[in-house]
Amino acid sequence: MVMVLVFFAVSILSSTAGSICGIGGGVIIKPVLDALGVMSVSSISFLSGCTVLAMSVVSVYKNLRSGTARMDLKIATSLAIGAAAGGVAGKAMFQSLKEAVGDENLVGMTQALVLIAITLATLFYTIYKEKIHTRKCDQIWLCVLIGLLLGIMSSFLGIGGGPINLMVLGYFFSMSTKEAALSSLYIILFSQITSLVQTCATGNIPHMKLSYLAVMIVGGILGGTIGSRINKKISEKGVDKLFIFLMAVIVLINIYNAVKFSGIL
Repeated sequence: MVMVLVFFAVSILSSTAGSICGIGGGVIIKPVLDALGVMSVSSISFLSGCTVLAMSVVSVYKNLRSGTARMDLKIATSLAIGAAAGGVAGKAMFQSLKEAVGDENLVGMTQALVLIAITLATLFYTIYKEKIHTRKCDQIWLCVLIGLLLGIMSSFLGIGGGPINLMVLGYFFSMSTKEAALSSLYIILFSQITSLVQTCATGNIPHMKLSYLAVMIVGGILGGTIGSRINKKISEKGVDKLFIFLMAVIVLINIYNAVKFSGIL
Protein backbone atom coordinates (compact mmCIF):
# COMPACT_ATOMS: atom_id res chain seq x y z
CA MET A 1 0.00 0.00 0.00
CA VAL A 2 2.86 2.36 0.83
CA MET A 3 4.47 1.87 -2.60
CA VAL A 4 1.12 2.45 -4.32
CA LEU A 5 0.91 5.83 -2.60
CA VAL A 6 4.52 6.60 -3.54
CA PHE A 7 3.81 5.79 -7.20
CA PHE A 8 0.68 7.95 -7.13
CA ALA A 9 2.54 10.88 -5.55
CA VAL A 10 5.37 10.63 -8.10
CA SER A 11 2.93 10.47 -11.02
CA ILE A 12 0.67 13.37 -10.00
CA LEU A 13 3.50 15.71 -8.98
CA SER A 14 5.57 14.91 -12.08
CA SER A 15 2.55 15.21 -14.38
CA THR A 16 1.53 18.54 -12.87
CA ALA A 17 5.02 19.99 -13.34
CA GLY A 18 5.29 18.36 -16.76
CA SER A 19 1.98 19.83 -17.89
CA ILE A 20 2.98 23.33 -16.77
CA CYS A 21 6.40 23.25 -18.44
CA GLY A 22 5.60 21.01 -21.40
CA ILE A 23 8.21 18.39 -20.51
CA GLY A 24 5.67 15.59 -20.21
CA GLY A 25 6.63 14.42 -16.74
CA GLY A 26 8.44 11.30 -17.87
CA VAL A 27 11.79 13.01 -17.51
CA ILE A 28 10.96 13.28 -13.80
CA ILE A 29 9.14 9.95 -13.34
CA LYS A 30 11.80 7.80 -15.02
CA PRO A 31 14.84 8.89 -12.94
CA VAL A 32 12.88 9.06 -9.67
CA LEU A 33 11.55 5.49 -10.01
CA ASP A 34 14.98 4.31 -11.21
CA ALA A 35 16.45 5.79 -8.03
CA LEU A 36 13.89 3.91 -5.90
CA GLY A 37 14.94 0.65 -7.56
CA VAL A 38 11.57 -1.04 -7.07
CA MET A 39 11.29 -2.62 -10.54
CA SER A 40 13.11 -3.22 -13.81
CA VAL A 41 14.18 -0.48 -16.21
CA SER A 42 11.74 -1.83 -18.83
CA SER A 43 8.79 -1.74 -16.42
CA ILE A 44 9.60 1.81 -15.33
CA SER A 45 9.88 2.98 -18.96
CA PHE A 46 6.47 1.46 -19.73
CA LEU A 47 4.81 2.98 -16.65
CA SER A 48 6.37 6.36 -17.42
CA GLY A 49 5.12 6.24 -21.01
CA CYS A 50 1.55 5.36 -19.98
CA THR A 51 1.48 8.13 -17.39
CA VAL A 52 2.81 10.70 -19.84
CA LEU A 53 0.25 9.65 -22.46
CA ALA A 54 -2.63 10.11 -19.99
CA MET A 55 -1.28 13.50 -18.91
CA SER A 56 -0.68 14.77 -22.46
CA VAL A 57 -4.21 13.83 -23.63
CA VAL A 58 -5.76 15.84 -20.81
CA SER A 59 -3.34 18.78 -21.05
CA VAL A 60 -3.59 19.24 -24.82
CA TYR A 61 -7.40 19.00 -24.75
CA LYS A 62 -7.80 21.50 -21.91
CA ASN A 63 -5.27 23.99 -23.30
CA LEU A 64 -6.76 23.96 -26.79
CA ARG A 65 -10.28 24.17 -25.41
CA SER A 66 -9.48 27.16 -23.20
CA GLY A 67 -7.70 28.98 -26.04
CA THR A 68 -5.21 30.54 -23.62
CA ALA A 69 -2.18 29.08 -25.42
CA ARG A 70 -1.66 29.34 -29.16
CA MET A 71 -0.01 26.74 -31.37
CA ASP A 72 0.99 26.62 -35.05
CA LEU A 73 -1.00 23.52 -35.95
CA LYS A 74 0.82 22.91 -39.26
CA ILE A 75 4.28 22.90 -37.70
CA ALA A 76 3.15 21.05 -34.56
CA THR A 77 1.38 18.34 -36.57
CA SER A 78 4.39 17.88 -38.88
CA LEU A 79 6.62 17.51 -35.83
CA ALA A 80 4.10 15.13 -34.25
CA ILE A 81 3.97 12.89 -37.34
CA GLY A 82 7.75 12.66 -37.31
CA ALA A 83 7.69 11.99 -33.56
CA ALA A 84 5.17 9.18 -34.04
CA ALA A 85 7.52 7.43 -36.47
CA GLY A 86 10.41 8.19 -34.15
CA GLY A 87 8.53 6.65 -31.25
CA VAL A 88 8.40 3.33 -33.11
CA ALA A 89 12.10 3.52 -34.02
CA GLY A 90 13.13 4.50 -30.50
CA LYS A 91 11.21 1.63 -28.93
CA ALA A 92 12.84 -0.81 -31.37
CA MET A 93 16.26 0.62 -30.49
CA PHE A 94 15.55 0.16 -26.78
CA GLN A 95 14.51 -3.47 -27.25
CA SER A 96 17.53 -4.18 -29.46
CA LEU A 97 19.94 -2.66 -26.94
CA LYS A 98 18.36 -4.56 -24.07
CA GLU A 99 18.57 -7.87 -25.92
CA ALA A 100 22.13 -7.24 -27.15
CA VAL A 101 23.47 -6.17 -23.77
CA GLY A 102 21.44 -8.59 -21.66
CA ASP A 103 21.97 -6.39 -18.59
CA GLU A 104 19.22 -3.95 -17.58
CA ASN A 105 21.59 -2.12 -15.22
CA LEU A 106 23.82 -1.22 -18.16
CA VAL A 107 20.79 -0.08 -20.15
CA GLY A 108 19.65 2.01 -17.18
CA MET A 109 23.10 3.57 -16.84
CA THR A 110 23.12 4.44 -20.56
CA GLN A 111 19.71 6.11 -20.26
CA ALA A 112 20.82 8.05 -17.17
CA LEU A 113 24.00 9.33 -18.87
CA VAL A 114 22.11 10.44 -21.99
CA LEU A 115 19.51 12.15 -19.80
CA ILE A 116 22.26 14.02 -17.93
CA ALA A 117 23.72 15.32 -21.20
CA ILE A 118 20.31 16.35 -22.59
CA THR A 119 19.19 17.98 -19.34
CA LEU A 120 22.42 19.97 -18.93
CA ALA A 121 22.20 21.19 -22.53
CA THR A 122 18.58 22.24 -22.02
CA LEU A 123 19.39 23.93 -18.70
CA PHE A 124 22.18 25.90 -20.36
CA TYR A 125 19.91 26.91 -23.25
CA THR A 126 17.08 28.04 -20.93
CA ILE A 127 19.40 30.19 -18.80
CA TYR A 128 21.02 31.89 -21.78
CA LYS A 129 18.20 31.77 -24.34
CA GLU A 130 17.79 35.57 -24.35
CA LYS A 131 21.30 35.81 -25.82
CA ILE A 132 20.87 32.97 -28.35
CA HIS A 133 19.83 33.83 -31.89
CA THR A 134 16.97 31.49 -32.79
CA ARG A 135 15.69 30.32 -36.18
CA LYS A 136 12.25 30.21 -37.78
CA CYS A 137 11.99 26.95 -39.71
CA ASP A 138 8.77 26.33 -41.62
CA GLN A 139 9.73 23.62 -44.14
CA ILE A 140 7.46 20.61 -43.62
CA TRP A 141 10.19 18.05 -44.41
CA LEU A 142 12.49 19.62 -41.83
CA CYS A 143 9.72 19.63 -39.21
CA VAL A 144 9.08 15.93 -39.83
CA LEU A 145 12.82 15.15 -39.59
CA ILE A 146 13.19 17.08 -36.33
CA GLY A 147 10.08 15.37 -34.96
CA LEU A 148 11.54 11.99 -35.95
CA LEU A 149 14.70 12.63 -33.94
CA LEU A 150 12.70 13.89 -30.95
CA GLY A 151 10.47 10.80 -31.07
CA ILE A 152 13.45 8.43 -31.20
CA MET A 153 15.11 10.00 -28.17
CA SER A 154 11.95 10.26 -26.08
CA SER A 155 10.87 6.68 -26.76
CA PHE A 156 14.36 5.22 -26.30
CA LEU A 157 14.79 7.02 -22.98
CA GLY A 158 11.24 6.28 -21.81
CA ILE A 159 10.64 9.92 -20.87
CA GLY A 160 7.83 10.80 -23.30
CA GLY A 161 9.54 13.92 -24.66
CA GLY A 162 11.23 15.73 -21.86
CA PRO A 163 13.19 18.95 -21.83
CA ILE A 164 14.82 18.52 -25.24
CA ASN A 165 11.47 19.28 -26.92
CA LEU A 166 11.42 22.77 -25.42
CA MET A 167 15.02 23.52 -26.40
CA VAL A 168 14.46 22.35 -29.99
CA LEU A 169 11.13 24.17 -30.35
CA GLY A 170 12.59 27.36 -28.93
CA TYR A 171 15.74 27.30 -31.08
CA PHE A 172 14.48 26.02 -34.44
CA PHE A 173 11.01 27.62 -34.39
CA SER A 174 11.45 30.69 -32.13
CA MET A 175 8.49 29.64 -29.99
CA SER A 176 7.67 31.38 -26.73
CA THR A 177 7.83 29.35 -23.53
CA LYS A 178 4.07 28.64 -23.37
CA GLU A 179 3.71 27.98 -27.09
CA ALA A 180 6.63 25.54 -26.92
CA ALA A 181 5.09 23.86 -23.87
CA LEU A 182 1.77 23.20 -25.64
CA SER A 183 3.45 22.11 -28.88
CA SER A 184 5.71 19.79 -26.89
CA LEU A 185 2.74 18.12 -25.22
CA TYR A 186 1.06 17.75 -28.63
CA ILE A 187 4.19 16.03 -30.01
CA ILE A 188 4.46 13.82 -26.92
CA LEU A 189 0.85 12.73 -27.38
CA PHE A 190 1.54 11.36 -30.86
CA SER A 191 4.85 9.68 -30.03
CA GLN A 192 3.47 7.99 -26.92
CA ILE A 193 0.41 6.62 -28.70
CA THR A 194 2.54 4.93 -31.37
CA SER A 195 5.04 3.70 -28.79
CA LEU A 196 2.27 2.14 -26.67
CA VAL A 197 0.56 0.54 -29.68
CA GLN A 198 3.89 -0.94 -30.79
CA THR A 199 4.62 -2.32 -27.32
CA CYS A 200 1.21 -3.97 -27.12
CA ALA A 201 1.32 -5.28 -30.71
CA THR A 202 4.72 -6.91 -30.25
CA GLY A 203 3.82 -8.40 -26.87
CA ASN A 204 6.70 -6.64 -25.11
CA ILE A 205 4.65 -5.40 -22.17
CA PRO A 206 6.90 -5.83 -19.11
CA HIS A 207 5.73 -7.47 -15.91
CA MET A 208 4.37 -5.11 -13.25
CA LYS A 209 1.62 -4.78 -10.68
CA LEU A 210 -1.61 -3.52 -12.24
CA SER A 211 -2.20 -1.39 -9.15
CA TYR A 212 0.95 0.60 -9.98
CA LEU A 213 -0.21 1.12 -13.57
CA ALA A 214 -3.69 2.20 -12.45
CA VAL A 215 -2.52 4.81 -9.93
CA MET A 216 0.09 6.15 -12.34
CA ILE A 217 -2.52 6.72 -15.05
CA VAL A 218 -4.90 8.36 -12.56
CA GLY A 219 -2.03 10.54 -11.35
CA GLY A 220 -1.24 11.49 -14.95
CA ILE A 221 -4.85 12.53 -15.62
CA LEU A 222 -5.09 14.55 -12.42
CA GLY A 223 -1.66 16.08 -12.96
CA GLY A 224 -2.59 17.10 -16.50
CA THR A 225 -5.78 18.73 -15.22
CA ILE A 226 -4.07 20.60 -12.39
CA GLY A 227 -1.07 21.60 -14.51
CA SER A 228 -3.17 23.04 -17.34
CA ARG A 229 -5.06 25.20 -14.84
CA ILE A 230 -1.86 26.51 -13.27
CA ASN A 231 -0.36 27.15 -16.71
CA LYS A 232 -3.18 29.63 -17.45
CA LYS A 233 -2.27 31.71 -14.39
CA ILE A 234 1.51 31.49 -14.24
CA SER A 235 3.72 33.90 -16.22
CA GLU A 236 6.30 32.87 -18.84
CA LYS A 237 9.09 33.78 -16.41
CA GLY A 238 7.43 31.66 -13.75
CA VAL A 239 7.38 28.69 -16.11
CA ASP A 240 11.08 29.24 -16.91
CA LYS A 241 12.01 29.37 -13.22
CA LEU A 242 10.12 26.15 -12.47
CA PHE A 243 11.72 24.51 -15.50
CA ILE A 244 15.26 25.49 -14.45
CA PHE A 245 14.67 24.19 -10.92
CA LEU A 246 13.35 20.88 -12.23
CA MET A 247 16.27 20.46 -14.64
CA ALA A 248 18.78 20.99 -11.81
CA VAL A 249 17.05 18.37 -9.65
CA ILE A 250 16.80 15.92 -12.55
CA VAL A 251 20.52 16.21 -13.28
CA LEU A 252 21.36 15.33 -9.67
CA ILE A 253 18.99 12.34 -9.65
CA ASN A 254 20.41 11.03 -12.93
CA ILE A 255 23.97 11.35 -11.66
CA TYR A 256 22.95 9.20 -8.70
CA ASN A 257 21.25 6.69 -11.02
CA ALA A 258 24.27 6.45 -13.33
CA VAL A 259 26.51 5.69 -10.35
CA LYS A 260 24.01 3.21 -8.93
CA PHE A 261 23.56 1.30 -12.19
CA SER A 262 27.34 1.17 -12.66
CA GLY A 263 27.58 -0.92 -9.47
CA ILE A 264 29.75 1.56 -7.58
CA LEU A 265 27.02 2.07 -4.95
